[in-house]
Parts: sequence; structure tokens; C-alpha cells
Amino acid sequence: MTPTVEELLSVDREYRRKAARGELPLITPHRFNPAHEAWLPVLHTARGDHHYTALFSNTARAHEFGRTHDWVVLYVDGGRPETQCTVITARRGILKGRRVVRGREVECGHHYAERGALAGSATF
Repeated sequence: MTPTVEELLSVDREYRRKAARGELPLITPHRFNPAHEAWLPVLHTARGDHHYTALFSNTARAHEFGRTHDWVVLYVDGGRPETQCTVITARRGILKGRRVVRGREVECGHHYAERGALAGSATF
């Protein structure tokens, strides 16, 4: 079963909180790391049958836009082939400033609207 937006955002929150506190092990990425430093925090966690690995995006695009400590890649393995998604901070629209799962913005809008976390009366 595909993880819910709520579950994905929960893993994102856990990762970013623990990374900010320095509570996660650091790995040394091979790409975009000329100093060969261990700087990339990694989280392994589970929610029900879903096992997650979370880390900041270390892609050329993330570096280009200065989002290496904003974009979080979640790898999900729940007894089926591994999938991945990226959680970002929305920069425009009604979800501006909110964490959203790329490709599932409408579901994220519903998620926040159900919790009264959106200003105004958004319709999704």
C-alpha cells in the first residue's frame, strides 16, 4: 500500500528534527563532495509495515538551487519494490511555506486543510 501523505510528512519531520539536533549518523556522499566530508545525515525508521531511509537531496539540482538542506528524499520499502519521493518546502501558491510531497500536492492541500492549517478557504 502506498504511504499516506500524513505518514510521509511525519517521517520528514522526524528526519529534519533529528538532523538539526545532530542526532543522526553522517555519511560521506561520493557526488558533489570534493572535500570527502561526512556531512549527510541519514535516518532509518519505520511506520507500520513501511521501512524508510531519509536523507537530504544531494543532486545537482538541489545544489544548483541551494536546497540541499531543504529537499528530503524518502526511500520506502514496505514488502514491495522500493519507491522514493521527495519532500520540499513549497515556495509559491496556497501551500507556500508548507512541507509538500512532490507530485502529491493536491493530497498535501487536503492534509493541511483538514487540520485547519491553511489560511482562507482553500478548495482542493
